[in-house]
Amino acid sequence: GGTAMAAVRDVEIDPDGTFKYILVRLQRPGGEEQRDIVRGTKAAEFHNHIFEKVNPEMEKLGYECKCLGGGKIDHNSKDKKIRVFGLSTGYGKADHSVTVEILKKVYTDYEITWSDDKK
Repeated sequence: GGTAMAAVRDVEIDPDGTFKYILVRLQRPGGEEQRDIVRGTKAAEFHNHIFEKVNPEMEKLGYECKCLGGGKIDHNSKDKKIRVFGLSTGYGKADHSVTVEILKKVYTDYEITWSDDKK
């Protein structure tokens, strides 16, 4: 069943600040089951640094990972606001509207917006 997939959190992002993020699709090899997750951290200088960390973790759980694109997240936990914007040079722009829907599952009491602005 979906137990291993359920163990994977929808969102792992830094609690504050502005940082790069990627949208990643998880899929069982040859399976129909798929899921999109959001990962972002200030520790990553480039978007591929995030993917290089997520990919092996997910492979251990038996998933294939595909990066659907990236951008930036501005997370203000004090005001409970998240803004999704920008793009990844290497992976292209993620569909920020999808990212926002995923973020809303976790940050239920936040105001979450997105735009195609670069900064």
